[in-house]
Amino acid sequence: FPPEAGIPDPLWSRGLGDVYKRQMQGLVNIAPYYQYTSEGGFIIGTGVRYSYFAVNEFRVPSKVFGGCHSMGAFGKIGYEKFVSDRFSVDMSVKVGYAEHIYSTDILRASGTPYIRLNSNFFEPTIGFVLMSDEANSYRLTVGYAFQGYGFKPWYIGLDSNIGYDPVEFDKISSFLTIGFGYTHYFNGKSSEGFSE
Repeated sequence: FPPEAGIPDPLWSRGLGDVYKRQMQGLVNIAPYYQYTSEGGFIIGTGVRYSYFAVNEFRVPSKVFGGCHSMGAFGKIGYEKFVSDRFSVDMSVKVGYAEHIYSTDILRASGTPYIRLNSNFFEPTIGFVLMSDEANSYRLTVGYAFQGYGFKPWYIGLDSNIGYDPVEFDKISSFLTIGFGYTHYFNGKSSEGFSE
């Protein structure tokens, strides 16, 4: 059972969702999940994910306070390879479906409490896992999520294109997440890589 917590950063999405990366800033990404790893190292898992992005008030033409809550569920497949007795690398892909809720002061003032969107997402992830004993490990994870929708300024209450070509609004939103996790192995880690 490996819960992960990290900071999502849309600024790394070069060429993808340029409007999103300039108008939003990531604050938190939490992903608790359950996974099964076979003796051969193949991984299958399922879990949930929550992210919050705040409006970057320094990048919008008028003061906007609020953000986007993103909640979803995913399946995970991958491969784990031990490179030493206590260290392994977990390479995987999370594929899921999420609901995104944009809520800002401008939206509420205009009579719209929030804007709700749904999309698929795809997130290649790599985890560097350090075993502390047979039942516990710690991990550093790096993931890059591609969300199945393009960000538009009116999602946060702005009524203009804020200087962007509308073609930019069709580019998918994406973000890099760097985080840490803890894993508890209910039956101990059965791997040829672990020894006391």
